[in-house]
Amino acid sequence: MSTPRNRLETTPVRQGAVCMCVHGRACSSFAPGHAVHLIQARLASATPGEWLDAIVTTVDASEGNLLLHTLDGAPLALWSGAGAAHHLVPGTPVAFHPRYHALSVGGHLFNCLAL
Repeated sequence: MSTPRNRLETTPVRQGAVCMCVHGRACSSFAPGHAVHLIQARLASATPGEWLDAIVTTVDASEGNLLLHTLDGAPLALWSGAGAAHHLVPGTPVAFHPRYHALSVGGHLFNCLAL
């Protein structure tokens, strides 16, 4: 006779998890605005027609907020807890992939949340 296994629900574990970027360390989450996942980077590079070229207009490094304007003039507000705002100054050309929430800055990829 086999004994029943003690199965724990995953919900309490997920609720208790906190991203390390809240504490000033590297992101431990792959949610939009946090660390870039390998699959996210591959999917964004596999769909080159979906990138939007933009210019950085406002940077708030203390909050991680960015304001971009596409070449058509449309505003795009983003947040990145992974430090994208620390690498940018107003006037920097960037590319944003809206489907996979990826921001490319000089060959470096950031995961950004569109606000």
